[in-house]
Amino acid sequence: MNAPDDYRGLGRFLTLADTADILALTLTEVSELVHTGELPAIRIGPSAPERMQHWRVERVVLESYIEAKYEEARRLSLWEQSDYANIPELSGGTIIRPPA
Repeated sequence: MNAPDDYRGLGRFLTLADTADILALTLTEVSELVHTGELPAIRIGPSAPERMQHWRVERVVLESYIEAKYEEARRLSLWEQSDYANIPELSGGTIIRPPA
């Protein structure tokens, strides 16, 4: 499942194993994302002990999650590239220099 379209045939809902494969993560890492709420998922089936619960991630939710991560990385990159370029804006338009 390396190409983006490979998982489209899996249907509307993905198992955590499918999700891990798509994200190139371990099942444990994906489970952690779900349990912390970072990656929205639904629990299906009867109530069961935590290790036996069946979780599903909706395909469009996963795609949105991936897009959000790209946007987060883009913004972080822009911030790091700015090298404090807008500090004069934060100081009322004056450049503050340390005493010589």
